[in-house]
Amino acid sequence: MRKIILSVILITILVLTLCSNYFIIDSPAPTEAVKFDTGDTAWMIVATALVLIMTPGLGFFYGGMVGKKNVISTMLQSFMAMIIVTVLWVVVAFGLSFGPTIGGIIGNPLPNLFFQGVNTNTAWSLAPTIPFMLFALFQAKFAIITPALITGAFAERIRFWAYLLFMVLFILLVYAPLAHMTWHPDGIFFKMGVLDFAGGTVVHMSAGWAALAGAIFLGKRKIQKVNPARITYVLLGTGLLWFGWFGFNAGSALGSNGLAVQALGTTTVAAAAAGMAWVFLDKILGHKLSAMGACIGAVVGLVAITPAAGFVTIPHAMFIGIFASIVSNLVVSKFPKGKIDDALDVFACHGVGGMVGMLLTGVFASKTVNSVVGDNQGLIFGDATLFLNQLTALVIVSVFAFSASYFLFFIVNKITPLRVSEEKEELGLDISQHGEFL
Repeated sequence: MRKIILSVILITILVLTLCSNYFIIDSPAPTEAVKFDTGDTAWMIVATALVLIMTPGLGFFYGGMVGKKNVISTMLQSFMAMIIVTVLWVVVAFGLSFGPTIGGIIGNPLPNLFFQGVNTNTAWSLAPTIPFMLFALFQAKFAIITPALITGAFAERIRFWAYLLFMVLFILLVYAPLAHMTWHPDGIFFKMGVLDFAGGTVVHMSAGWAALAGAIFLGKRKIQKVNPARITYVLLGTGLLWFGWFGFNAGSALGSNGLAVQALGTTTVAAAAAGMAWVFLDKILGHKLSAMGACIGAVVGLVAITPAAGFVTIPHAMFIGIFASIVSNLVVSKFPKGKIDDALDVFACHGVGGMVGMLLTGVFASKTVNSVVGDNQGLIFGDATLFLNQLTALVIVSVFAFSASYFLFFIVNKITPLRVSEEKEELGLDISQHGEFL
């Protein structure tokens, strides 16, 4: 049956792309040539590439943490996100995320089906200095890494084909609505005044809550305590993530400008401060200073500053990094691992880090940094409006992402079993799912 379905998908895409000139009508060239900013365009091409490199970086980050018999499978889950989500984004997901609004919740995919109307001679309304296609491709990289983040929660026990099906459904039914609500000018969060510079809600909170749902649904691994296969992979992955995150956050300025520089600065100091706080806290609590701890701490700082990167000052970014690192570290240490097997602490790092970042954006956002903030500045400036908006969005996103993801895991499990057998789990997913091994 699976062979038939995969054949139908391939043939359908081949036929539709072959005949695309008969049903896809590109927007006519504007009567007056659109003058794009070449500096902005060049920077956003680089930023798009930087965000893409984060996903293989995440593969190394996660792959080094699991047991040796599951390294290939874990890394491949990230690489397949680059493959599947890219195709899905072009076909329909971009339209669902950024197409004409349907009730402020989801976009109408039909005008942008197969990138219809997504060309190089028009621009997105909020990114007027770069080609529309560049904006769409930049956003694609955010969609790619989000399901890849989730994989750390159910590492070492999920069937690969079931994961692919979940990933497709998650992008269509969870990620796309959140992206539309948060970043589309007609989205309900956008109109509420919710601030999410680069994906605290859309990427990290959604991934964190989906990870928790997956860990609960799939249950515990047979052996929870495993020796990390390659801590050097974790270090390499952290370096690639940190490097790529400059595109993630600074690129979200959508131009080569002072705001991009501000986001680059806040990203740098938040990551460094968080890494420092994590290893210091480990020592305070009686643990050794570990490479793993330094890496996780830096990533938590990157997560936490993501929603705030273009709205806060450098000192406040440092506070966000340190505070988020302490909170996530304590959540990791207190998380009920005996009951919920979030294998690589995705919820504690990305979910909690994203939530802390969203709330602290509501505390520290300043109109002197970004005029978009307007008069509803952060709580520290004496106004609670923004903070309450951030809190409201946090609650809605948390409930939606968790419940929708759990439902999707349930549906996928009805179609094809999510979890491998005990025998295959013991053998390792590298061999049992892919016939490969280190």
